[in-house]
Amino acid sequence: MTALRPETAQKIELTQQDDAADDRQGPGLVGLHESIATLLASRGQWRQAYQHLRSALDLVQADQVEQPHVPEQLRREVDRLRREHAEAREQSLRDSLTDSYNRRYLDQRLMDLLAEHGACRHGLAIALIDLDWFKQVNDTFGHLLGDRVLQRVVGLLQQELPEGAFCARYGGEEFVLVLPRVDASTAVEVAEAARERVERHSWQEIAPSLRVTVSAGLAYEPPADEAPERPAVSAEQQLLRADSLLYTAKQSGRNAVAYRADGRVRLAGAAAGRRAIAESRVLGYY
Repeated sequence: MTALRPETAQKIELTQQDDAADDRQGPGLVGLHESIATLLASRGQWRQAYQHLRSALDLVQADQVEQPHVPEQLRREVDRLRREHAEAREQSLRDSLTDSYNRRYLDQRLMDLLAEHGACRHGLAIALIDLDWFKQVNDTFGHLLGDRVLQRVVGLLQQELPEGAFCARYGGEEFVLVLPRVDASTAVEVAEAARERVERHSWQEIAPSLRVTVSAGLAYEPPADEAPERPAVSAEQQLLRADSLLYTAKQSGRNAVAYRADGRVRLAGAAAGRRAIAESRVLGYY
């Protein structure tokens, strides 16, 4: 309980003045927390009031007694504090430059999705995407313009994503598209469409002669019931597979999406006609 010095006696006195109020407020501790919350709210000390209201609600849930009375003004302030908490948590999961999700969110969400996959429900695709020749962009146009390029690329990557999909910054100029609940062909289509949007964007609006492309490695994990012989993979394993395929896309000429199908590495879209595909191998990748 928050120490309130002389005011504490006043709050306790409030809880003892009216038997009817005691009946409405439930057992003594619930009523005491409610009275303290009310007094604190009247003084504008909303966070302390919220703490006491939470204590009262915890007692209610534990003892299954009547819900405490909550003044309307305090209820509004509690709602505001909850919104502030939700907004602060959301910001803690966002990359400050690009406003895409950050690595912390990526790791948490991938663990959840792979656990869901382990229940034999859905497929899961991860596209690891890297900007081509980005160092040259920074060296030629400066880091401030490079930051604008990263922000614009994220906006393009996030367009037209299927429901439940999201983009996260993996580090530097690398990003991850996470595509849950999709089949293999849809995953390739989504990744290739994202690559194409970046290539076709009017980069000259930012700087004359600026051209930006991306390469991607797409790792797909099918539903367990479609491949029961395959062992479950971890988030780290699937990211390693995507990284290996990204290497293939880079070594095969960049500006391409590399994926694996029928035991072979392939390039999507216009890059499919390239003659040489530099294939790297990841242990345990089928």
